[in-house]
Amino acid sequence: MANSKGRRRRFGSVRQLNSGRWQARYPDPNTGRLRGAEETYATKTDAEVALTHIEADITRGQWHDPDAGKVLFGEYVTAWLKDRKLAARSRERHESVIRLHLLPTFGGRPLSSITTARVRAWRTECLTRTGEPTVVKAYQILRAVLNTAVDDELIRRNPCRIKGADRYDVPERPVLTVAEVFAVADAITPRYRLLVLLAAFTGLRFGELASLRRRDVDTDTAALMVRRSQAEMQSGALFDKAPKSDAGVRPVAFPTELLPDVERHLDAYAGRGRDGHVFLGPLGGRLRRSNFRDDWIKARNDAGLTTDAHFHDLRHTGNTLAASGASLRELMTRMGHSTSRAALIYQHMVDGRDREIADRLGSMIRKARDDDDT
Repeated sequence: MANSKGRRRRFGSVRQLNSGRWQARYPDPNTGRLRGAEETYATKTDAEVALTHIEADITRGQWHDPDAGKVLFGEYVTAWLKDRKLAARSRERHESVIRLHLLPTFGGRPLSSITTARVRAWRTECLTRTGEPTVVKAYQILRAVLNTAVDDELIRRNPCRIKGADRYDVPERPVLTVAEVFAVADAITPRYRLLVLLAAFTGLRFGELASLRRRDVDTDTAALMVRRSQAEMQSGALFDKAPKSDAGVRPVAFPTELLPDVERHLDAYAGRGRDGHVFLGPLGGRLRRSNFRDDWIKARNDAGLTTDAHFHDLRHTGNTLAASGASLRELMTRMGHSTSRAALIYQHMVDGRDREIADRLGSMIRKARDDDDT
């Protein structure tokens, strides 16, 4: 119970408690009700100084409601995720990361209790049991959630202040030679031969290749029209999604040396009709990473490639080969990356410089074949 000692001030008041410590009290800027400061003080002077600081913060609009940070992280992140506009696959990934890596540590904590030291300890522990890319993703989401909490004036500043925690160094991926690309293509199940060749010599992603339809293949100009990309949910559901930016919709020329492979594949393995998928699974259903992975691993091993070579390395290989003689703009266009002038990207691509890039790749194919014949 507080001692009645105390005096009226122009702003707020200080009083001595039965414990002997001093408390500063002031009118809440939101409700007008008298409230006590977050802590007590050893002397009356200390309490008065604290009250002066509180008054200054309110005057400058920098006062922070101490109760605001009592919102639990688990409740807040659920609302945060619900309010965000995300593609279905991205939302699923966010939900998984939050559920597996953030809620176990922070879910029951008030936002105000999440300090930089706690974030650092959480990150260190995560790195002992989870790969760095996943930890980086979890940290990025945590930082984004707490940035919003700062904007909502629930906490004063974001405790995610660990230098370098939001990124990691991607290890250098292998670049295959043209001969190695054809070695894998020759070793793989025939229905996937063209998939390997196009991945390497157009730089298309697996999802872009899996979503190609017959009408997207122009054998007259030796070009593909990329309009969509296949995505797979954790439940196994497949759907075609729009590219992340306008630059993702693009024509991509392929070497004319691959035309015989394209025509053979369309005759033997593609779905029927203009909307039939170019690439199908082994039983005629949709192509999935899961029903392709074993064939890729076997072909990679039979071709004598390093066991670290992933299918995505074919895209890396193709972009590396295409970079010879191509400008940054031309390479970004072919890869489907955004530029500041996306509207100009598609003008005369297949008949212009992109065709020249494909022709240079074709010359590499011819040279590799000539070397094999000698």
